[in-house]
Amino acid sequence: MDAEAMDSLRTAARAAADKKAFQIVGLGVSDLTSYTDSLLICSAGSDRQVTAIANEVQRQLKEAGRRPLHVEGERRSDWVLLDYGEFVIHVFTEERRAYYGLDGLWGDAQKLDAVALGINESYPR
Repeated sequence: MDAEAMDSLRTAARAAADKKAFQIVGLGVSDLTSYTDSLLICSAGSDRQVTAIANEVQRQLKEAGRRPLHVEGERRSDWVLLDYGEFVIHVFTEERRAYYGLDGLWGDAQKLDAVALGINESYPR
């Protein structure tokens, strides 16, 4: 992932944390898939919070000059996917995150720690 994309991923992680997302996890998946370089996965306590987090991530990335290529799930609000090409952001309710198990599915991926994501490790619940 290039430096500009990593800066955008950090912006997304901080935006999610600003709206009280928890269990924020970054994964480097470029060696495992061809459709993106990194994933950012985070949880929210309610459907409304999922929407608030997704909106804040989009707002802050738009201010930084980035727009999503595709957005999925805005109507359901228990899982919103924001595809920025070089990185994909998943915002889940706790229940949906447990159901889909993306953390386990990408278990072989490189983990991006809180320092790399530019967030405080105290954000996870």
